[in-house]
Formats: sequence, C-alpha cells, structure tokens
Amino acid sequence: MGWRLITSKGTDPLEIVPGSQIGEVEDYHRHRYRQGVPEGIKDLPSGIALPLESNLAYMNGISFTKGCYIGQELTARTHHMGVIRKRLLPIELSSPVPSESIPEGAEIVSESGKSAGKYRAGVDQLGIALLRLANINEPLHLKVSGDSHVSLTASIPKWWPKLDSK
Repeated sequence: MGWRLITSKGTDPLEIVPGSQIGEVEDYHRHRYRQGVPEGIKDLPSGIALPLESNLAYMNGISFTKGCYIGQELTARTHHMGVIRKRLLPIELSSPVPSESIPEGAEIVSESGKSAGKYRAGVDQLGIALLRLANINEPLHLKVSGDSHVSLTASIPKWWPKLDSK
C-alpha cells in the first residue's frame, strides 16, 4: 500500500523516502481500490460487512487466537470450515460513472440477470464490490440510475493467497 509517515512539521517526506512522490487523496483511493483494500464505512458498512468477506484476515485484521469480539464464533467457524462464497473484490467499470449516479449498494448482475453482488464504493472507473466468487469470471453489469447498466470486470489482487472460487 505504500508508505505512511508521521513527521515533525516542516519535514520533507521526499527526503526520508528517496524516489517517492506525494499524491492526492483520490490517487490513494484509486490505488487501494486496485489492490482490493477496503477502508471506512462506505467500503465496510456497519452491521452488513463480514470480516472474512471483506478480506480482513488477509490483512491480519482478524485474530483467530484472541477472543472476545462480536461475531467471533461465526467468523472462526466460517474460517475453519473454509467456505467463503463472497469477497470484496477490485472492479473496473467499462466507462467512468459519476458516483452520485450509482445508488448505495447498487446491484451487480450477471449476463442472465442473476444477482452477483453489490457495489460498495469507487472513483471514476475503479472501485470495490462484494461479489459471489462463482460469478467473477462471467460478464457482469452494474445497475446505475434508471434502467441503465455499465459493464464491469472483477479481478483478484496478486497479493492475495490463491482462492478456490468453487
């Protein structure tokens, strides 16, 4: 994900990390969407997002040795059973869509019209969506305002462990 620095006021971060560059906030969001990294309430809606579907175990965001958190039993059971049918994945839209024209939790459907998942968030053509793993290699479409659809492709980030999408 790159570097995050906490420095004294007036320190030039480019001197600390030679060859680096300072980006804009939207650059950061584009980068994390390409990597499939969720952040905040839009990507991880409270009461809806499940830790394993949100790939938090891949980022060491879940402990299977320490207890006492809400949903611990379901999370541990799902992890040890090894059956996770949906995951938060990076997506790329076929054309840019203004975020205000995509309803919150917009449905993603397969070519046949079957529900394949939900859109979470994005910038321009990049975003993340909770998708059924069985559908990620099919042509998918995002329902936007009205009856219009935008084609999208999903990808599995290279940094993830190998997934079994059956």
